Amino acid sequence: MMKKYAWVALLAASLPLIHGCAAVVVGGAATAVVVADDRRTAGAVVEDQEIELRSMNRLRESFPEKTVSVSTISYNRQVLLVGQVPDEATRARVADTVKAIPGVNRVYNETAISGVASYTSEANDVAITAKVKARLVEDGNISSNHVKVVTEAAVVYLMGLVRKEEGELAGKIAAGTAGVTRVVKLFEYID
Repeated sequence: MMKKYAWVALLAASLPLIHGCAAVVVGGAATAVVVADDRRTAGAVVEDQEIELRSMNRLRESFPEKTVSVSTISYNRQVLLVGQVPDEATRARVADTVKAIPGVNRVYNETAISGVASYTSEANDVAITAKVKARLVEDGNISSNHVKVVTEAAVVYLMGLVRKEEGELAGKIAAGTAGVTRVVKLFEYID
């Protein structure tokens, strides 16, 4: 626990050294607060960000013809793949590409074989995610920093390091949110 606070203190102390606009400082400070309340180690948070960046780059390199529309979300070195691919072979190649990234412990391949999602569908997913997050905050029994909410085609994916009771509650809250067609819990349980 002290190691996490040392990372946060180091990050906060280095912020004034960053040249740039005030948004960088404010955004960095907000990130430091989120990291302080995160159940992952500071190293895992940074590694998750690296995994997401490497995934995007490798998928862009592997599929330059833009035949896939895939998002990667990493939480505690477990990666969720959502989006659209043209066929089963491509779906498997996408998963293999991400599995090969150093530090990835597990890949949940939830990509769909279909055409690219419409802007309306994407906007609906953003709205559903916002509603689920707001309901989690409103409930007050689960820290919103402990649950990652991702929505794709009205399916809500929940990731995080939670107690079983928290996971059950988060699942019920998500399932009771307007517009949600299904909830998939990908939690790691800490009890």
